[in-house]
Amino acid sequence: MTKTARTALIEIRNPTLKDVPRIYDLVQRVYGNSGYTRGMLQGQVAAFPQGQFIVEYEGDLVGYAAGFQIDEKTAMGPHTWDEITGGGYASRHDPNGEWLYGMEVCVDPDARRLRIGQRLYDARRELCEHLELKGIVFGGRMPGLDRRKKTFPSPEDYLDAVTARKAKDPVVAFHLRAGFEPIGVLKDYLPADRQSMGHATHMIWRNPYYPEERGAKGAVFASKENVRVATVQFQARRVTSFEDFMHNVEYFVDVTADYRSDFVVFPELFTLQLLALEEKKLNPAESIEALTRYTPRFVEEMSKLAISYNINIIGGSHPTRTDDGEIQNVAYVFLRDGSVHAQEKIHPTPNERHWWNIKGGDMVHAIPTDCGPIGVLICYDSEFPELARRLVDEGARLLFVPFCTDNRQGYLRVRYCSQARAIENQCYVTLSGNVGNLPNVENMDIQYAQSCILTPCDFPFARDGIAAEATENVETVTVADLDLSDLAWAKAQGTVRNLRDRRFDLYKTVWSDKG
Repeated sequence: MTKTARTALIEIRNPTLKDVPRIYDLVQRVYGNSGYTRGMLQGQVAAFPQGQFIVEYEGDLVGYAAGFQIDEKTAMGPHTWDEITGGGYASRHDPNGEWLYGMEVCVDPDARRLRIGQRLYDARRELCEHLELKGIVFGGRMPGLDRRKKTFPSPEDYLDAVTARKAKDPVVAFHLRAGFEPIGVLKDYLPADRQSMGHATHMIWRNPYYPEERGAKGAVFASKENVRVATVQFQARRVTSFEDFMHNVEYFVDVTADYRSDFVVFPELFTLQLLALEEKKLNPAESIEALTRYTPRFVEEMSKLAISYNINIIGGSHPTRTDDGEIQNVAYVFLRDGSVHAQEKIHPTPNERHWWNIKGGDMVHAIPTDCGPIGVLICYDSEFPELARRLVDEGARLLFVPFCTDNRQGYLRVRYCSQARAIENQCYVTLSGNVGNLPNVENMDIQYAQSCILTPCDFPFARDGIAAEATENVETVTVADLDLSDLAWAKAQGTVRNLRDRRFDLYKTVWSDKG
């Protein structure tokens, strides 16, 4: 008899950031335009990879469950979905939390015969037992409530009737069969759930293996997670050809790669020295137009450097003409796997708008890399705290700020705001600026910079919150090793815990579909 082997048809696993687009497609199939964004899903995966599960059936993604750890007081008290999930990003994940909070379960309608939901709940139980948590808690739907509101004057009455089997509700019944018990009703939990009239059942499952005698457990973190970052303080100089310019860039890529850096950062608009190749002096509008012609070649050559030197390059920024004819200031991120990402400058300065007619972008997202998600804020963007907070909610632990300033006041605005972003978001922020002079280039003739690598201000980090900084106005490279596990410690049990202590019951930032 011939024996044949066949791989499993159904696989349950933790997702990676590469799975986020497929998860987003699933959420769209299940909920339609529900307000869920790719950034929220990326934030969930980045915040607590162990707590997220996907189910694949014959290669198709058919189920997703999202969860995070939370402290008992918050989990058992009144709350809304927005408050407890940090606006959908799972940003309130607490490695010291005693409970696993289930924030989402969605199943492809065409795969419900496969008991995907049951498999996802089983995976959560196994995780809860493995982490020795007290149990699982979540807000469950009760979609029959709206239809029965005349019979049952309050959601509590309806829940009691369903629990006593005097009324039927498919979702509540599923949770009861799965071993969960209701401990009350969460009022106004999810206003968009009209079938449940915005309310939810407050469901829990208690871990039978939880060691009650165990004292308070410390935060569980991975071993040290070092990332080496290099910032180039780049000298503005005349060049005789595009190859001459790239030769200068390659020198610094080579040096930082020799130091085994994971990232190297170049300054904002450092490609402006290509204007030295023009035969005549151009006015500001003509200058920016001339630079846009180099975009395809610049992107191609920088990507080759990232691959050949095995380093991730934040390629400063470069003026780029968009499909609709506008010119934007764009930071290109060249990863060592060959992929290229673009981050537009959201807020052009008054000078950029006036002299160069540069338009602001409308998208800011964390970029997945082999060292985790990162974010890029081009110069002036670092002075708008909403942008950094979004990137960190999406999982970024490293923010990069290419900048271009002509005097000390301008530089210090960027520097002080970047330090604030590091503190308030408990992340690392790396700045890279231009130095030297570039005569005959309008609005770019003098430069001032002191590039640096900034940290939060707490015990594990560098004194004064500065991991490294360059000598001002000198062409040089600055390198620092950053331990990402220190950020996890700070978020869980630091002297202050800015991300966890946000008042989601009072305020939140709502982004448009563009962002």
